[in-house]
Amino acid sequence: MDTGSASMAGLASQICSHIASIFSKPTTDPPALDLMVAELTSIASQNGRVFLYGVGREGLMLKALCMRLAHLGLSAHFVFDMTTPPITSKDLLIASAGPGGFSTVDAICSVAKSHRGRVLLLTAQPETGSSVKYADVVAYVAAQTMADDEEDGGGKEKSRTLLPMGSVYEGGLFVLFEMVVYKLGEALGESPEAIRARHTNLE
Repeated sequence: MDTGSASMAGLASQICSHIASIFSKPTTDPPALDLMVAELTSIASQNGRVFLYGVGREGLMLKALCMRLAHLGLSAHFVFDMTTPPITSKDLLIASAGPGGFSTVDAICSVAKSHRGRVLLLTAQPETGSSVKYADVVAYVAAQTMADDEEDGGGKEKSRTLLPMGSVYEGGLFVLFEMVVYKLGEALGESPEAIRARHTNLE
């Protein structure tokens, strides 16, 4: 292995280890994986729809999950897409607010609740976030977010880190969602062939 490849492998290992560590942190909260699989299995059994929303890079992770849920046969929609239908009491909104709250996430969750939709919130701040009050279920992701990545008390910048700002949380979402897709596919009895058959051919 040349020096460049060894350096890349080393960085990749550090990043993966850091993200993996958030799933082994001690907590009294139910595992986010179990909560998400239970909620999605319930919605699927009722032929309900799943709506997803997040901002910035969190939103990109949720868009990736939305695509995989569609591959699993669920009616999945990302909020603000042109073809997004109305939410009803049979449906689930999955929203993310890593730092605890965003004005747009708060607003979307509030609208979902006003139409009696069920809300699952992903967050790293389950006790203090402004979005928590709208959630029926709070899935705790024990990772650093933008809320934690600030200057120190003396006004000096922190030393450069491998995963800055909200990268740990966002990477954690990606890994969590891959676990959810795997477990949900198992629970729904979806074969790899059935999942692949739902992938678009308009590429």
